[in-house]
Amino acid sequence: MLLSGIRVLDLTRLLPGPFATQWLVAMGAEVIRVEPPAGGDWLREMPPVVEGFGAWFAAVNRGKKSVALQLKHPKGREIFLRLVESADVVVEGFRPGVMARLGLASETLLERQPRLIYAALTGYGAGSRWRERAGHDLNYLALAGFLGLNGPREGPLIPPPAPVADLGGAMALVIAVLAGLLHRERTGQGLILDASMLEVVVSWMQPFWRAHQAGVRATREGMPLNGAFPCYRVYPTADGGAMALAALEPTFWRAFCEAVGRPEWIPRAFDPALIPEVAALFRSRTRAEWEALRAGIEACLEPVLEPDEAIEGLSTIAPAFATGLPTLPFAVNGERLFAAGPPPRQGEHTREILQRLGYEAAELEELARQGIVGIPGMD
Repeated sequence: MLLSGIRVLDLTRLLPGPFATQWLVAMGAEVIRVEPPAGGDWLREMPPVVEGFGAWFAAVNRGKKSVALQLKHPKGREIFLRLVESADVVVEGFRPGVMARLGLASETLLERQPRLIYAALTGYGAGSRWRERAGHDLNYLALAGFLGLNGPREGPLIPPPAPVADLGGAMALVIAVLAGLLHRERTGQGLILDASMLEVVVSWMQPFWRAHQAGVRATREGMPLNGAFPCYRVYPTADGGAMALAALEPTFWRAFCEAVGRPEWIPRAFDPALIPEVAALFRSRTRAEWEALRAGIEACLEPVLEPDEAIEGLSTIAPAFATGLPTLPFAVNGERLFAAGPPPRQGEHTREILQRLGYEAAELEELARQGIVGIPGMD
């Protein structure tokens, strides 16, 4: 496996951080979730429940281990520092300053383990004046200008169906961790990394902002890829369905125009005035009729699938994901990587991992009695 032998201490909760560390699990790393003995990640119980866990929790925590540890207690902090000594990566998702207040600042951890890759996933970035401000995915999208462009020109703004900033930030964190591990192999030195969910979305918006500053205003349904051109739009069909037409290249647009008997449209791929005519044509046929047409041409024309249809179509469209396991969207020598094993119960591996550090059974019982560690059956 790509990351065999790499040990990750995961202090994150909710969605973005666990999504990132599950990618590391799929690549072969040992990921140990560090959670407080009481409370912890409320995503565990958030409905709907699947396999005894909240579905969102189960989706991003498979194959991990869990240590229940009270970091606010001096003994808990010392146990964590001992864990750091054998760790390669620490991932945390607190607001900047929280780890320092716990006595576990990045510099402290690197003193204990100079080869450590310390990776923080933050909302606004450690260097931002807003670094301590609370935020969630929708806030980051709003401030980056992404949300202000999402929706029809005359209709309301629409939140995207997936938490774009959360998942984009998670993937940025994975890239940073992998680069950090490579750097460490070359230099022997650890690193402090910070990935900002807001900044990830801002980085995606840079081409639009540069065009905007050059006089091409960024507006809803007013840009090449959000509906300004007839050749690249979503069109409703006669039966309430929809088709996604993405015929940007002349070859694809010509194929579409010829297939629908409108050769006079060929020179007008980027003429906004043509949109009503194309829309009227799409509304004249059902989605099934458009799918039948699509089967005979190559014009980047696809049906807009509802969620149940997309799930049913995985075995054909994306067979690696048809099993339902958390699979990575790339292959290694033709093989797909996925996070195997169930998600961990809270504190399920506390005994195993602390015994690895040399703690005896009697010590663990006393620590559990004091609420410093959590061990199922000993609480």
